[in-house]
Amino acid sequence: MMEAAAGLLGLAGPALWLAGAVFLRVGAMMALLPAFGEQSVPVRVRLALALAFTAIVAPAVAPLMPREPPGWQGAPLWLLTETVSGLALGLALRLFVVALQTAGAIAAHATSLSQLLGPAALEPLPAMGQLMVVGGLALAALAGLHVKLVELMVLSYRILPPGGVPPPGDIAEWGVAQVARAFALAFSLAAPFVVASFLYNLALGAINRAMPQLMVAFVGAPVITAGGLVLLALALPALLGVWLTAFDDFLAAPMAP
Repeated sequence: MMEAAAGLLGLAGPALWLAGAVFLRVGAMMALLPAFGEQSVPVRVRLALALAFTAIVAPAVAPLMPREPPGWQGAPLWLLTETVSGLALGLALRLFVVALQTAGAIAAHATSLSQLLGPAALEPLPAMGQLMVVGGLALAALAGLHVKLVELMVLSYRILPPGGVPPPGDIAEWGVAQVARAFALAFSLAAPFVVASFLYNLALGAINRAMPQLMVAFVGAPVITAGGLVLLALALPALLGVWLTAFDDFLAAPMAP
């Protein structure tokens, strides 16, 4: 009986080592993934999702992993490198959600809607930001987000080899580029609202100069609010399409400049 148990343990050892090593990277990513890693998702559900992704990714990356555990001396390095790799990719994906939040905040401030339904979410976001985030995540999920994330996880083992220490300079440069891309995307999404607000306030200023006795504040505030809501209804589908295209481009080539 003991010999059979020892033999079974010897067979299961490599599989357990593979699953544990993959879980380090996948679990770190899961903490920051859009949709799956949101704070509104219960911790147990996120843990179950991390285990499910690990079970899917592990067989695909098994040829890229060493057959034997690194030992006690190499275990801390594996723990550090795999966790850092997962966090780096998770943060890059999380920046796309931040881009939606930033775009919503800019658009809301430009159209005087920054306080409407602000504290309704777990994070204090304006209503426009909340609509953009929920709509973007729903659109990504309908477009097969789970399949694309699995492909990214498998691809990450070729981009960031397991157990290898990524060059700090390259990772820092790549991270700065991702932050710049996120803010550029946010400003691009909010551009219609900023331009419309600028033109409206310019026209309102001209009216005020022509008719000083008219209290433009009482006339202008309701109009810009209603106009912002109409513009949101008309432009949001196209804006979310632009966001989804940028998100898919990153999933297909995460290290592209």
